[in-house]
Amino acid sequence: MASTSRIVVRRIHLWIGLSVGLLFVLLGLTGSALVFYQEIDTALHPAIRRQATAPAPGWNSPVWDRALGTLRARWPDDGGQWRLEATGDPGPIPARHYPGGTAAGHMTRRMMIWLSPDGARILRHDRWGDYAMSWIYELHMDLLSGEAGHQLVGWSGLVFALLLLTGLAAWWPRGGWRKAAAFKRRAVPLRRLHDIHKLTGLIGLPLLLLFALTGFLLALPAQSDRLLAGLVGPVDTPPAPRSTVLDAPQISLTAALAAGHRALPQARLAWIEVPPPGAGVIKLRVQVPGDPSRRFPHSYIHIDQYSGRVLAIQDARTSGLATTITNWLHPLHDASVGGLPTRLLAFLAGLLPAILFTTGLWRWRLRRARRAPSIGVHT
Repeated sequence: MASTSRIVVRRIHLWIGLSVGLLFVLLGLTGSALVFYQEIDTALHPAIRRQATAPAPGWNSPVWDRALGTLRARWPDDGGQWRLEATGDPGPIPARHYPGGTAAGHMTRRMMIWLSPDGARILRHDRWGDYAMSWIYELHMDLLSGEAGHQLVGWSGLVFALLLLTGLAAWWPRGGWRKAAAFKRRAVPLRRLHDIHKLTGLIGLPLLLLFALTGFLLALPAQSDRLLAGLVGPVDTPPAPRSTVLDAPQISLTAALAAGHRALPQARLAWIEVPPPGAGVIKLRVQVPGDPSRRFPHSYIHIDQYSGRVLAIQDARTSGLATTITNWLHPLHDASVGGLPTRLLAFLAGLLPAILFTTGLWRWRLRRARRAPSIGVHT
């Protein structure tokens, strides 16, 4: 009975690998590239490789108003939302523009802009998806196929997890662990391929399983929220305050930042979101102590764009368990949580599906060739 179950598991593993293995390879390789996508993009565009002698702008810097003025002068009367990134590092200031007024999801149309460190000049601007690293990002996220591709990538995370777990079950030793994990250097090619395949799978299993499951949860937030609600409780509903629409100009970013800093003085500024005229709010995205994500933290300060009054604060430290789990998904998936060492591990892990697919396919073909009947004339 045990041997029959093992045969079934091996066949499931084989046919999953043959059917979706190339997709696993594609997502692994693009994922490896995206671990360092900002560094690669900077290397590809000399215009934004500018060094700054002044420190990066912070909470009380006049650079933010200057940068917003530069953007509005270049694209006047646009009516969209502007986002300015506070990287914390000296150099160009990244910005984004959403023509529709807000970002409704990762597929929202947007323009990426880089300003000089003093905010006075535009160094580069590109439509998202039109330059190499954004194209790779979209390929990884949705296979360049919109929502249908996004769903496919999301659900494939579960299929990849099943592929990894059936591989582990097919290998699981019935005798000595040392012998089962051994690599025989002088074995025949079929055995060497088996050993390379199993050792690659065993070494990469924890990270590949982590990336598969976090990818599933990130790509399918509705299903993720329902799953977490059933397991640990509901995901927190973020506040959605509105500005009091007055016949008055929008406050300066200096005033908005001062109000935000008073509200959460221990937070680190990450993004400034500036709405078009109307009921939208100026939103400051900040990192509080304990938040695992530096670039995309999970705390927000909502400020009335006309009065400068703080309307709501979303502090990651007060989140429920389900929300805390979702806050960890992105930094775990892109390996930013541990800095350079974990990013290097993630980069290497993204190469492993190519090794697994190649050795698995090669071994399967050798086995088929060995089993094929000889064709010839018999006398």
